[in-house]
Amino acid sequence: MASTAPPVLPVANIPPPPPQSTTTATGSDAPANSPAVRVLINNLSESLRNGLAQRRPWTELVDRSAFSKPESFSEATIRVRKNYSYFRVNYYAIVAGILAVSLLTNPFSLILLVGLLASWTFLYLFRPSDRPLVIFGRTFTDFETLGILSGLTLFVVFLTSVGSVLVSALMLGVAAVCIHGAFRAPEDLFLDEQENSQVTGFLSFLRAPAAAAAVPSVTGRV
Repeated sequence: MASTAPPVLPVANIPPPPPQSTTTATGSDAPANSPAVRVLINNLSESLRNGLAQRRPWTELVDRSAFSKPESFSEATIRVRKNYSYFRVNYYAIVAGILAVSLLTNPFSLILLVGLLASWTFLYLFRPSDRPLVIFGRTFTDFETLGILSGLTLFVVFLTSVGSVLVSALMLGVAAVCIHGAFRAPEDLFLDEQENSQVTGFLSFLRAPAAAAAVPSVTGRV
């Protein structure tokens, strides 16, 4: 009696499709989560903590008994140099405070400046080197992106109120620092060379993100 079992059809082993990248949908590789941005934030916070720890007491900065009129311009220059070496972090804080107040009192300039910094950060500085910039279906090279951002920076700084606000605030801050440094007698101030070298690296956090951003591109090529 013949067998009535159905024939067995050959089945091909089809490998599963590779997982699709969800970078665009989920933004897992967004610049905000990239290693370079995390390194920048960590180094920025660490540098700020170290800098604030090295600031001088504000009571010492405004000690009225230590103020006197300089006898000559050369003496005022020497005083400014010595006081700057000693109150460096305090002076940075004063200039930053004046700059912040100037921007807060000019919200339009603040919005333009924040937008400009965000454009440089996410479109050029921390954008992956293997991912070109695409806007409205058009792909821009790194050179074109740099040219567009540079032109936008010139427009914002020189053709809007941002440039005048920044220059005015910086000039006011520098003038305040120079006046204080010229009239503050530095005879009782001592600055260790090692401590001075540590303060000099107050903005060293800007170097590390570039190195961190270069690591993924090098490993990707290997």
